[in-house]
Amino acid sequence: MGNQLKTAVLLAALSGLLIAISYWAIGGITGLIFGIAIAAVTNLVSWYQSDKIALAAYRAQPVSPNEAPQLYRIVERLSAKANIPTPRLYIVPGSNANAFATGRDPENAAVAVTQGILNILSEEEVEGVLAHELTHIINRDTLTQAVSATIAGAISFLAQMVSYSLWFGGNSRDGNRNANPLGMLFTITLAPLAASVIQLAISRTREFSADAGAAKLTGNPRALARALQRLEATARQMPMQANPAFEPLLIINPLSGEFLGNLFRTHPSTEARVEALLQIEQQLAATI
Repeated sequence: MGNQLKTAVLLAALSGLLIAISYWAIGGITGLIFGIAIAAVTNLVSWYQSDKIALAAYRAQPVSPNEAPQLYRIVERLSAKANIPTPRLYIVPGSNANAFATGRDPENAAVAVTQGILNILSEEEVEGVLAHELTHIINRDTLTQAVSATIAGAISFLAQMVSYSLWFGGNSRDGNRNANPLGMLFTITLAPLAASVIQLAISRTREFSADAGAAKLTGNPRALARALQRLEATARQMPMQANPAFEPLLIINPLSGEFLGNLFRTHPSTEARVEALLQIEQQLAATI
């Protein structure tokens, strides 16, 4: 419940930031209405199109039960246990090892895994990864992350638009008061940064919850812990290239660099996630 509340607060802050910079940068009621309109449109697009956009970004290909029988067997078993419809399954070509889930709700969800993940993980480790992705679907994280990514993108677009207006249009606006200098500075420089920080904080919060849900769904937290360690090691050797906006959807940070501080990580550290999973293992053992 704590993670759900934290996510709601962060999403509210992200939407509020979009509306606020519209108010200060564009001006008065016009800016306020513009910000609300952008927030509404971006949320609507995320609601209906997020799955198609994410799958296309990673060139994910649909697979049938005949093409991936092991994958379907695991997902069908876990879906039945979680009491949700079996999601559509996709495979992303290439040797990179990662996975993600997308879709606005369990009835319209999809899970995608890379070919690389099927090559390097054992069956129980694959099960842990798939349980993690199914937990994202159960918790509606797939929609939450899509909305946060879209709003953050809208904030960056608005900042870029304001920057162009300063270069080419001056600082006056038809029928509105002059642009607030502090508002302009905040919009162009700090707002996109703040939006990214909030978006990434949402992603990190949801990853911990999905790990915990997967551990309870499979009853095997250690398998997911091993999978995360293998996936991180592979990501260091073969970073996965795609649109950065979709990185929070992935089960593991797709980039190999360690220069990023915790504030700008798309995921919690693998060490922290493994430690949390081993604590859950101890809790499960104590209940037997």
